Amino acid sequence: MESCPYNFPSLRIISTLKNPPLQRRNKTTSNFCTLTRSARCCSITSTAELSTAEETTAFSYNKFVRFALEETRKHTQLMPSPLQDKYSCLAAMDGKTELQMHSFETPKIRLLRSLSVEGSDGMQVLDFAIFPRAEFDLPIFCANFFTTAVMNIIVLDLNPLHDVMIQQDYKEKYYKQLIRLGIKYAELLPWGGKLTSESIKFFSPIVIWTKFPSSQQKHEILYSAFMDYLKSWLKLMDEASAETDVSRITLNLESQHKYLTWRAEKDPGHQVLRRLVGETRAKEIIKSFLFNGVDELGTKTFTDYFQEYKCDDGTVNQKRSMIGKSFESRPWNTSGEFIGNNLR
Repeated sequence: MESCPYNFPSLRIISTLKNPPLQRRNKTTSNFCTLTRSARCCSITSTAELSTAEETTAFSYNKFVRFALEETRKHTQLMPSPLQDKYSCLAAMDGKTELQMHSFETPKIRLLRSLSVEGSDGMQVLDFAIFPRAEFDLPIFCANFFTTAVMNIIVLDLNPLHDVMIQQDYKEKYYKQLIRLGIKYAELLPWGGKLTSESIKFFSPIVIWTKFPSSQQKHEILYSAFMDYLKSWLKLMDEASAETDVSRITLNLESQHKYLTWRAEKDPGHQVLRRLVGETRAKEIIKSFLFNGVDELGTKTFTDYFQEYKCDDGTVNQKRSMIGKSFESRPWNTSGEFIGNNLR
């Protein structure tokens, strides 16, 4: 995702996929559906139990998803999203890689969803997000992890719904108490390199953007960070009160739609899906599942929000950055103040 601002040079490890097309899970009462002899996809029931049988490797993102669902259930009642009937278990075109998708909603959560991929050669992906309902101006929980046998590319954040560089009151409300947590993990998981100035507005002062070689120690630190960030978000959710001012609700709605529109257009993680399931199916998953709401929450287009990307013929410029500025080091200080304008 561009809001997850990394390139995927390591995607070259995924071989060209020329096998049969993606298979969709048929409805069944069984906990598993067999799509190929070697690839089994875990379906999720109303109790949201993830099978440990799926964790066949030393490191798996399945335990991240399991923890997230169990921890969230301690705070609120998770109800299956209508999306779950359509998006649950898919097999990629190589007949080996599996995609598992889970989605839920609650009185305060419009959509909690996850996409996890476990492929051959140790490639794993987790895209986990929580989108609040429009009555709440809560940040958007964002975990985007890409792992190979040798490298990890990580973004973990509570993406601000409103611009924290302009709205200091919003920053104080949600991030002041979390700066210490962000500093802790920023030291353990150092800044991962260039981040475009266009994408920086979608991040908070506590964002973890990092790259590291695969190791048990680093994976344990990542799991700890994921747990702590999720617990922090759930605490914010518990404390949140529903907005009653229609103008504020409308503003929240438009801000979330702008975020979804950016992600649906510029997310570099799209490359993974295209290689796994093809262009058409990838677009469907991106718009209807991963960034569900981009067609329902508003009518503005990408170039309505981001006019600098509009080409003369009305199409979207495919460049990652129009400004051309990027941040090679962390653009926030230890007080959570943005210092990016002073960086060269």
